Parts: sequence; C-alpha cells; structure tokens
Amino acid sequence: MPASQADEALFASALSSGSAGKVNNHDIDMRIARDGTWFYLGSPINRKPLVKLFSTVLRLEEDGEYYLITPVEKARIKVDDAPFTAVEMTVTGEGKSRQLTFRTNIDEVATIDADHPLRVSIDGETGEPSPYILVRDNLEALVVRSVFYDLVDLAEDIGGDKLGVWSSGICFEIGGTEENPEWN
Repeated sequence: MPASQADEALFASALSSGSAGKVNNHDIDMRIARDGTWFYLGSPINRKPLVKLFSTVLRLEEDGEYYLITPVEKARIKVDDAPFTAVEMTVTGEGKSRQLTFRTNIDEVATIDADHPLRVSIDGETGEPSPYILVRDNLEALVVRSVFYDLVDLAEDIGGDKLGVWSSGICFEIGGTEENPEWN
C-alpha cells in the first residue's frame, strides 16, 4: 500500500532542514521501542506504510548509532533494542534441510542462513534470552517471545548440553539444556 500524501509530508518534515548540495547531520525526536513501535515527537506512528517508508532509509552506522539517511539528510534516531521485531515464523522441510523463515513487523522476510544468522544474547542481570535475526544491511529483528517459544520447540540437543535449530543446512545454537541452563 503506497504512502499517502500526509505520510510523505510527515516523512519530509521529520527529515527537513537540509541544504542543497550537502548532507545535513542532526538528531530528530524519533524512537523505535523494543516492541517495534516507532515514535515521532513522543507519539506512536500508527500508519504502517509510513513506518515502512522510514525503514527503507534506516541504517546502522559504524559508530553503533541508527540513522535515517537520504541524499541530503542524515538524522540520528534512538533505537531501544533492535529496529524490527520478528512476529511470525514459517517452517519448511525437516532436519538439516529445514528452512526457518521469519516475517517482521514491517513485512520484510528473512530465512535464517549464513547471510541472515540467528543469534541469542543473554541479559546479564535477568538471564533472559533475546534472540535476533539479521534482516538486512546490519539491521536485526528481535524475535518476539511467542515466536521464540515456537523456535525452542524445534530445538534439538547439539552436544555439550547445548540446544540448536537447523535452517538452510546450518545449525544455530539457541541455548542450554535443562542439565546446563547456561545460554552463553
């Protein structure tokens, strides 16, 4: 669904104030919450086509910061965790030939493979796992809890008290067994 004129105006407004011929670097009051909700000036952006439009110019730079980048603008935004969430998983095949494909909150699709790996990070204080999928261009999606439970259901013992899942011929470690609950 194409963005409306109002969406395009908001997009332009959020990135405006550039000068012709040079890139204008600045911060804007835009944030992506851990649950994937995008905010502008403290209010949620409820129009999915607009969020999709913003996501097309989103980049994670070498400084570890997220930016919306156009030919004339480079606007830094805040991202609480990952810029996207993986909200659905599709399983095709079995065993080592299985493919795990995820759909994000902005309807991008990524199949876990060498170019789109799965990783699990552990919160140092709570011990809670946070699984991520590389979607594109160094941008990750946090796998939502219900989808992670579906992923865990597919896990198998891969030795050394570790659990893993197969996708695209690669085994991705996702955690420890009950005998060895260490996730890292």
